[in-house]
Amino acid sequence: MKNQTIRTTITLPAELIAETDKVVSQGKAKSRNDFVAQAILHELEALKRAEIDAELTQMAQDPEYQAQVLRMEAEFFAASWEALMI
Repeated sequence: MKNQTIRTTITLPAELIAETDKVVSQGKAKSRNDFVAQAILHELEALKRAEIDAELTQMAQDPEYQAQVLRMEAEFFAASWEALMI
């Protein structure tokens, strides 16, 4: 199934349009539309990575979470050691 597309209009600075058209003319993007869609996708992925990084940072600073990790490591130590020896 093909992704649904929705036509929209955006207003961009002339310099961005000129640079986008240059990229398209160099064959680095299929079209202006494709380039903009890929740029938006790239930014959304970067925002998601930043959100995950922030959550991991918060976990790393959480003493309760750190204690839980240490308990889990202790519980799996014997199994890990046995696996290493095999």
